[in-house]
Amino acid sequence: MMRILLLLLLLIGPVMAKTQDRPAYRLFAAAGKPVGYEAMLKKLAAADVVFFGEQHNDPIAHWLQLQLTKDLLRVKQGQLVLGLEMFERDVQPLVDQYITGELDDETFEAGSRPWPNYGTDYKPLLLLARQQKFRVVGTNVPRRYASLVAKGSLAALDTLSATTKTWLPPLPVTVDYELPGYKNMVKMFGVDAAHAAGVQNIIQAQALKDATMAFFLNQARPAGHLLLHLNGSYHSDNHDGILAYLRQQNPQLKVLTVSTVSQEQLAKLEKDNQQKADFMLVVPADMTKTY
Repeated sequence: MMRILLLLLLLIGPVMAKTQDRPAYRLFAAAGKPVGYEAMLKKLAAADVVFFGEQHNDPIAHWLQLQLTKDLLRVKQGQLVLGLEMFERDVQPLVDQYITGELDDETFEAGSRPWPNYGTDYKPLLLLARQQKFRVVGTNVPRRYASLVAKGSLAALDTLSATTKTWLPPLPVTVDYELPGYKNMVKMFGVDAAHAAGVQNIIQAQALKDATMAFFLNQARPAGHLLLHLNGSYHSDNHDGILAYLRQQNPQLKVLTVSTVSQEQLAKLEKDNQQKADFMLVVPADMTKTY
């Protein structure tokens, strides 16, 4: 009887272990080869700029962003700047004052227009910056000007004051409608969208965001520092979007990207997700969301 029980344990043991394995994420290189966190960290630390593309409501991406920031701080011996799509250029003085401790939480959050998920997803990064004393840069265009372009094209920016234009990249902003990300936006709107002025305006608004983030993150990076930029994946997938504008400004930069995707299974990187970024963070499709 004892031998039978031992045999059953030997047979079902591996099955039970496999059933109990519930990884929260997997990392892959661009072509689909599995990669470990430490190997990814080593390569990212050697870059000038790293884009971490997130799905805004994914808790695993936000947790890994925090871990990566801590580890890059350690590896780079403090030579790190954090860029955030989530804060706009006109609130940069408030970001600076919060990091230095001049503003308390309530005052900062009342004036900086934080995203609804700021408290759970981005505040831990700002608290880390406040503790470790590294710079955080809000890189995005003030949303009211992106809205202005979406309604009236990039030409609407010509009417803005000289002071307002300091929150924007140098004008005029040119748009390459052949970039894959922008062409895909046309497809999302339908067959006739390419000839619709309204769709072109929406693409121009997206391009304004990309160009603004590229311009200000490039300005914010001191020589020898690594700039880690957090943004929605669409802004940096396929080395497109922000990267296209950054290459125009500073083609010598060594840039690496991380993108976040969800899959039903984590064992293999699906073909559609290959080559989106230098490293792919894959999370379960049924992962709980922050909103």
